[in-house]
Amino acid sequence: MQSTTYEPLMFPISVKGVVLREGRVLLLKNERQEWELPGGRIEIGETPEECVGREIAEETQCKVTVGPILDTWMYYINAAEKHVFIVTYGCYSQDTVEPVLSHEHKEVGLFTEQEVAGLNMPDGYKRSIANWYRVYSQTPES
Repeated sequence: MQSTTYEPLMFPISVKGVVLREGRVLLLKNERQEWELPGGRIEIGETPEECVGREIAEETQCKVTVGPILDTWMYYINAAEKHVFIVTYGCYSQDTVEPVLSHEHKEVGLFTEQEVAGLNMPDGYKRSIANWYRVYSQTPES
């Protein structure tokens, strides 16, 4: 009888934030011409909440308070032929500074809930955005 050894699958983890400002969600356009939520890879010694706050500040110069986890999902990036585990958090905007585009993205935009449906973006992001609109509208901090 042959024994098989278990080899775990390895994939990157990306922590993203849904930031609503005056009823609009903050999105960034990537090199694949898809709109995405700001965020990125978690660093050693960093909590997911610290990661998403840092990444949003780095990518847009916006400050946020990180709220609840909204969703988790696996995304397959066809162009890179890899899976990425995505964790999304709802975030409360802490300033009125206009988002600034970093070198990591092609475009920055603020979109209404209705506009999101027609954007080129993964369904997992759309689901997270819809979840945060639903929760945010019932939150006293909004």
